[in-house]
Amino acid sequence: MELSNRLKAVADLVSPGSVVCDVGCDHGYVPIYLVQNRICTKVIAMDVNAGPLERAREHIRAFALEEYIETRRSDGVEALECGEADCLILAGMGGRLVIRILTKGREKIRTMREMILQPQSDIGQVRAFLRRLGLRILQEDMVYEDGKYYPMIRVVPEPAGNVRNVEEIAKDVRQQAYDRYGPDLLQKQHRILYQYLLWEQERETAISSRILAQAGNESAANGRRLTELLQSARIREFALSCFDQR
Repeated sequence: MELSNRLKAVADLVSPGSVVCDVGCDHGYVPIYLVQNRICTKVIAMDVNAGPLERAREHIRAFALEEYIETRRSDGVEALECGEADCLILAGMGGRLVIRILTKGREKIRTMREMILQPQSDIGQVRAFLRRLGLRILQEDMVYEDGKYYPMIRVVPEPAGNVRNVEEIAKDVRQQAYDRYGPDLLQKQHRILYQYLLWEQERETAISSRILAQAGNESAANGRRLTELLQSARIREFALSCFDQR
């Protein structure tokens, strides 16, 4: 099974020997890859929609992997029993949906040793939510594919007693940068993140210039947007300062 760069980066974050629950499995490519490459011996592939789940079953049968990959129709982790899997994959869905699935399945995910998340929007909100839930970002990766940037996160439960005051932390520019861009990506000076930061800087500078050039730019809406862009620039400036001179 050949995976896209995005999906391969997700699969590569899975710890060998894990029993994986892949929610939103779509065509079943990641479960097939995990078993074929002997990363996992058992995967539970789930999707809320019947069509994608049937396509996943067809692909699993084509590779004769029914013994190792079980399929279930499920909204989030509803069809998963506590303790059945020790790794959860949520990839290729919006950040708000990721938060909803983790919130509804909170008791089940507490029994897991890791989660691999690849939200396609609201990534800062997802990282902040993980802190509030007592989950620690252990490893990250980022790829650029088909004109889009895709960050992915490996999180583990925070050891008891290590959960800090998340509301105070969130006020810190450093933490805002970590939420928005990823602590592991910044610490590793990830080249794709650096590329993304420059792209974002150019885009937001252009937006600010357009607003300032507008007649009547003193409107409340424009004022709020300029304030947001200024704060965004401050957070990005800290993120860029994490990189060696390029």
